[in-house]
Formats: sequence, C-alpha cells, structure tokens
Amino acid sequence: MRTPLALIALLPAPALAQASEEVVVLGTPLKAPPGTPAYGAVEIDRERLLTEASGRVENALRDVAGFQQFRRSDSRSANPSAQGVTLRALGGNATSRALVLLDGVPIADPFFGYIPFNALVPDQLARARVTRGAGTGPFGAGAVAGVIELESAGRADLAGIAAEADGGGFASTRLTATAAPRLGRGQVTLGGRWERSDGFFTTPRDQRVAATARAAYEDWSVSARPVAALGPRTELQGRLTLFRDDRTLRFQGATSFAQGQDASARLLHRGRWQLDAIAYLQTRDFGNRVISATSFRLTLDQRRTPSTGYGGKLELRPPIGATHLLRVGVDARGAQGQLYEDAYAPSGAVTARRTAGGRTLSLGIYAEDDWTLGRLVLTGGARLDRWTIEDGFFRELSANPIDTRFADRAGTELTGRAGLLWRPTPPLSLRAAGYTGFRSPTLNELYRPFVVFPITTRANAELAPERLRGGELGIDVRLGAARLGVTGFYNRLEGAIGNVTLTPTLRERRNLPAITTRGIEATAEARRGAWSLIASYAYSDARVSAPGALDGRRPAQSPVHAASATLGWARRGWGLSATLRHVGAQFEDDLETDVLPPATTIDAVARLPLARGVALVLRGENLTNARVVTRNSGGSIDLGTPRVLWAGLALGG
Repeated sequence: MRTPLALIALLPAPALAQASEEVVVLGTPLKAPPGTPAYGAVEIDRERLLTEASGRVENALRDVAGFQQFRRSDSRSANPSAQGVTLRALGGNATSRALVLLDGVPIADPFFGYIPFNALVPDQLARARVTRGAGTGPFGAGAVAGVIELESAGRADLAGIAAEADGGGFASTRLTATAAPRLGRGQVTLGGRWERSDGFFTTPRDQRVAATARAAYEDWSVSARPVAALGPRTELQGRLTLFRDDRTLRFQGATSFAQGQDASARLLHRGRWQLDAIAYLQTRDFGNRVISATSFRLTLDQRRTPSTGYGGKLELRPPIGATHLLRVGVDARGAQGQLYEDAYAPSGAVTARRTAGGRTLSLGIYAEDDWTLGRLVLTGGARLDRWTIEDGFFRELSANPIDTRFADRAGTELTGRAGLLWRPTPPLSLRAAGYTGFRSPTLNELYRPFVVFPITTRANAELAPERLRGGELGIDVRLGAARLGVTGFYNRLEGAIGNVTLTPTLRERRNLPAITTRGIEATAEARRGAWSLIASYAYSDARVSAPGALDGRRPAQSPVHAASATLGWARRGWGLSATLRHVGAQFEDDLETDVLPPATTIDAVARLPLARGVALVLRGENLTNARVVTRNSGGSIDLGTPRVLWAGLALGG
C-alpha cells in the first residue's frame, strides 16, 4: 500500500527515508524521548497489571507510591464522581490533578474530571507509565500533579483469542475476553469485560439500619482498536470504547450510573520527520440518587449529567540532528455539559428542579527538546495555553426561583519544565528537574453542588485555575537486574481548589492560597531467576497555606505515608505473587476533625496450569480482612473492600 498523497504533501521527501534500524511494532506509539527518566518516570509492565489481585487498573497504579484516588475505595464501591486521581498528596477534592492518557488521549470525564476506571481492563493494556510533577507536552494543561500514560496491548502482547471467567465472594462474577486477529497488513484488537456482584456492606455492623444496602455493582465495557498500515512507516490507529457502570452506595435506592462512548483516531509517521496526530470525541452521562441518612427517603435525584469532550493534537518531530529530539505541536481540549437534578421533601414532593452547566476550552502550543551529550541528557520545554470558561448558568425552579448566568472568562498561561539526566558511570544516574503547570476548574467544580449526607458542598462559578511550581532531585542505581531510585521533591500548588468548611453541614469549593508538599519517593526492583520484587514508598508532607483556621493543616484525603511491595515467582506458566500495601492516616475534612486511620492490606494471586492453554487462577483480596475506613463524617463511617476470594479459569494467553 502506498503512502496517501495527502500525507506526502504534508511531509518533505526525507520523511520517506528510514529513521533508524529499530524494530517498530505495529500499533505502538512513537518512541519516548530520551529525557523522560529525568522526571523520575515509573513504568508498570503488563505482567504486573495482570497479576493485580483485584483486577483493577487503579489498584495496580497504587504500586507507584504517591498515587491515590480521592477515596480509598476502588471503582466497585466508590461513587464514580469521586474517582479523581492525584499524586504527591496534592488532594483536597475529587477532581483529577493528574492527566491520564490512553494511547495519547485524555480519558477524564468531561464534566467531572474523574477517571472511568471500570472502562479500563488490565488484559487490554501493555504498560503504564507514571511521571510525577507538572509537565508540558500534549494536553499538559491538566497535568499539575503528573501524567499517567496507559498504552493498549497489541498482537505482540495478546494471544489470538483469550478469555477468563472468575467467581468470588459476595456472589461476584467476572468475565473478560480479548481477540487479536490480523487483517491484511493491519490488525485489530477486540476486548470486553462484564462483572457483577451483590457487594459487601460498606457500613459497619453497629451502624446498619433496615435501609442499609450492600455495595452491589454491575458494569461492562467493550472496545475495538483497529490499526492499518498506510505505508512502510505510516499507520492509522483507531479506538472505540463503550461502557456502562451501575452501583449501589450505602442505602437502598442510593444508586448511581455512569456511561460513555469514546472514539479516537491517531495517525503516526515514523520517518525522519515524525508525525503524531490525534483526534477524539467522548459522550458521557452520569446520574446519582441521594438517600437521607435520617428519613431514608430520596432527597436528591441527580437524574442526568450529559457531557461531551473533544479535542486533538498535532505533533511534529523534525530531524535537527542525531543528538536532538525536538517536539513541536498544538493541541485542543474542550468540554461541555449540564446537570439535571430534582430535590425532594421527606413527603416525596419535588421541592426544586435544577439545571446548571457551561463550556470550557483550552488551546495550547508547545515545544520540547531532548539534547543528548554523551552521558548527559538535557531536556526542556514550554507551553502557551489559552483557556476559556463560557456559557455558565444555574437555574432552579422552586418557591424562590433562581436564574443566574455567569460571565464568560478567559486567560493565558505560560508553563514549562526543564531537567537533566547524567550517567557518570553505568550503574549510576543522577537527575534534576523543575517545572510549572496549571489546571482549569472543571464544570463540576464550577456549577454542580453535591450532597454526601449530611454535608452539602456548594459549587463556585468564580473559581480560578490552579497553578503549580516545583522541583526535584533524584538518584537511580542499577546493578544487574536490581534497581533503586530515590527522589526528593518540593511542589507548591497555588489557588488549589478545595472543599472549604463553612458550617458543620455546609462546604464550598474555593481557591486556597496554596498547598505545599515536600517529601521523598523511593522505588526498588529486583529480579533473580524466577523471583521478582517491586516496591515503593512515599513520604509526602502536604500543608495548606491560608489565613485562619486552615493554615498549616494537611489537605483532606492526603496521607503522609504510603508504601507498596509485590513479591512474585513465575516459571513455565506457573505463577505466584503477594502484594503488601500500607496507607497512613489521613483526614476526611479540611479542619482535621475526622480521621481515617492507617490501613495495611495483603493480596495474593496464584496461576496453576491445568492443560495447554488452560490455567486455574486463584486471587485473594485483603487476605487479613483489615478494616479500611474510606469515609468518616462525624463518626458515620464507610469501609473499603474486605476479604474477597476468587477462583477462575483462564483460556489462551
């Protein structure tokens, strides 16, 4: 097949020459820049993703100490809108402060900013790379805490056809399947997952009432990823994902749903003039029913929150010399959506009908260069972004009607980063980096109030963007198959958006003057024969800088200590692994009145071959049945996953 004429018109003739002798696997991204390690990037490989006992991507990411969601619950028992992710204890609310990309596409919900983890299946991923600290590059406008890059698996990673069926405690069932047929000079990968469970009680036994319900869930996702070779060094990658997620939280009738349809296309050219172009479209929806903890009746029905996300990027890597890798590009990221909700009196009468919403858009240009000077790599880049917040409104039909339209706003942000990586001797690497970044408030933060009974949190249409500046120093030592890395960091997030307590039952989203966090991160990895060990630890001392009662306090949901270690053994299809995780104490609220105590859990996985292409898979979550407190509001407590045992059969692979 010949390279299309349109592409030839865009690229100069040298683009048709071979860039290097490296073997390129169809369906993979362009090669990572050589300066990436300067920012302390940590990679989780496919083997580790597949041996996470819970089968959840978000829990596998907890191998990187400092990664956290707003709640300690995973995507089976948390409210979907609380699944924002952050790094380095830069918490305080449920919106993602880390940019999460799947094959280069931002996947956060356009309205809320949370990550739809139930749409992500470990079987369909090749690896994950976590880079802490603000960054430039494509879509960097949302990466104040860091970037999490997920890469889809292709034919090189997958069996032709593979499937797994598991059953576990609380009448839980999980089915997954993948297929990777070759189509001419291209390929397509297909995947799906369906799971359901009666769920466990998140409410402690001594707080249960007749209306208390188990955290039941049912969700499914399907995806297709075709890849077509358009020429010897040019390919077109596509992706289509559909998902639906239904959960019950705490009380009978307290249900939520999230659903989406995501589509993207990516054009890659690997010649001397390399090209990476992406376009994507997302349609999402969310609903949530709030049940009173006193009357146990419906008090708020957030019926729908339809939203649309769209955007893309165009990046060029011109050939400016063998020692340089220059990336220049433009990108756009937009979101629009609105909520529809009804408030109810204890009698069941509707007391108010509300709608609210708006639009946000970020347009950016960026440039970044990696300069290799023997054992020294210098890297640096800058972004210029124009952000807009438009068409914001809030309407309420009630005894006292409200119809408010908010003024349009816009601004320009210049951010950048620079780093160096020096390898004075083969086992030793020294690195240093400094960076700035920003994040615009989400539609959720601007316009949607919410209730976690008995506390109401108000939105704030006047929120300004968050801005971060920080730096870090690190050292990595590699001796054979063993590696140790240590990083010391300082980050200051100015204008941090937090849920600020006004009264015992009322909070409001506000820009805090700053959150500063300083700490140490350590990672270790070792392999010997069939044995492997990966471990990480993070000490993060985060503090709020603000006048009054909040000054010097730790942000909500921000532990000081977090650690993880996984010991594994694998040989000839047999496999055993055990994971120990610890999260330190953290506070539920900004005033440090309610504490979530520390928690330590142990998980394990065993894979036992039964016949060719057939294996018995045994999984155990929280084997010691540790008490993991995920919410504490004045003594009203929610608990995380208790002991859950799974058994299943894996076919293929």
